[in-house]
Parts: sequence; structure tokens; C-alpha cells
Amino acid sequence: MGCGTGVSLARSGIRRASRRLTNLSGVADSAVSGLGEQPAADGTEVAVVTALRAGDEDAFRALVRGHHASLVRLATTMVDSRAVAEEVVQETWLAVIKGIDGFEGRSSLRTWIFRILVNQARRRGAREARAIPVPFLVGTRDTADGSAVDPARFVPDGQRWAGHWCEPPAPWTDLPAERFSSKETVAAAASAINELPSRQREVVALRDIEGLTGQEVCQLLGLSEGNQRVLLHRGRATVRSRLEKHLGGEG
Repeated sequence: MGCGTGVSLARSGIRRASRRLTNLSGVADSAVSGLGEQPAADGTEVAVVTALRAGDEDAFRALVRGHHASLVRLATTMVDSRAVAEEVVQETWLAVIKGIDGFEGRSSLRTWIFRILVNQARRRGAREARAIPVPFLVGTRDTADGSAVDPARFVPDGQRWAGHWCEPPAPWTDLPAERFSSKETVAAAASAINELPSRQREVVALRDIEGLTGQEVCQLLGLSEGNQRVLLHRGRATVRSRLEKHLGGEG
């Protein structure tokens, strides 16, 4: 089992932590917390857009209930504080109201709203000239040779089974649910995601926390499918490595 196969073991564990992050985040007030965030069906979405363009306040309130929590969660991975994230989301909703007439339906309404949020967050970061101290990034990028997983964890060239794991990662499915879902583990996962390089962080948050498809993420961030896969793979590998250390496995 090589590097790519081994890193794929991270997916279920990271997603379990991500679902727990969603439950514990508290990123929306009681009016919007816990409500469904699934994209509308095509026919329903057309009706929603039509209602929004007509100034239907009930339709807008329903849209906010359906997506506000996700927007705040995503914004908190892109800006410095919860307060700034809330401001970015408010700016996003204002932009949705002002720009709904320009929505052309080339992506889902949800993807369009998320794209506005990403652009608002990036503009806010540029305005504030966000500076990340060098020590903050130590250990969050790829290894020196560009690989997503430390090469020392694999059998070296020239030996039998070269390129295979020296010792495969322990499956997280064997861990007690309460250990994996503890606040400490959730905090470790959140910290690992927040410390990823920006594009990896965005892709991991959208795929593994918000549940967007690879195609939606490509549309949202303007990425090729191949680039999206690489960013997701490397981000998941880094998060898994951090969680392994936290849970007592190999780092």
C-alpha cells in the first residue's frame, strides 16, 4: 500500500471530525443554527431566484436559514476572527441582494453564494494586509521534497517493498467514539485545518466540512480538477498527521 492509498485513509477520520466541528462550532445564532443546508432542486431553485428578484422577504429569510451557518464556518477559516467572519457574511448577504439579478444559473445558487463569500473574505484579507508569522506555518506545508507525507514513513529505494509503508497508519475506526469526538480532538482538527496554506484550507473546508463536490469546488475557486485533487490530498495528509500525533499514533 503506497502513499496515495495510505493518505486516503484520512478521509473518513477527517470527515468524522469535521461533522463534529459542525455540531460544536456555534457559528450561527439560534435563528439559523442546525437548519438544513442542502442545495435546492433545480425547479425549486428557479422559484427561489424568481422570488428573490421580486423582493420576497420570506424567500430571503429562508435562504439565510439554509446557508448562513455554512457561510460563517467557511469565513472563519479565511479570516482572523469570528467577528470579522460575521462581518464578511453580512457583506456577502448584501452582495447577494444587490447581485441576484445577475445570477445566470451556470452554477447552483449555493455555489454562487459561496463564491461571493470567498471573494469578500479575500478582499477583506487584502485590505487588512493579513500577516501570518513564519513560526505559525512551520509543519503545515509539504515536506522539503514536495511530498505530502514524510518519506521516512516508507521503505526506501533499493530495499524490498520500496515505496510501501514501513508501518501502515492505524485505522481510526478502531478508536472509541467518545475519544474521537472529544472536544480536544475537535480542537486539534480545527487547528490543523486553520493552519493549512490558504488554498488547501479552502479546499478541505469546502469538501470535508461543507460537503461540496469536487466539481463545485473547482467552479467556486477557479481550480482545475487535477489541482483540486492535489490540494485536497495534501491538506488531508497534513490534517491526518496532526491528528495521529494527537491521538497517540505515529506523527
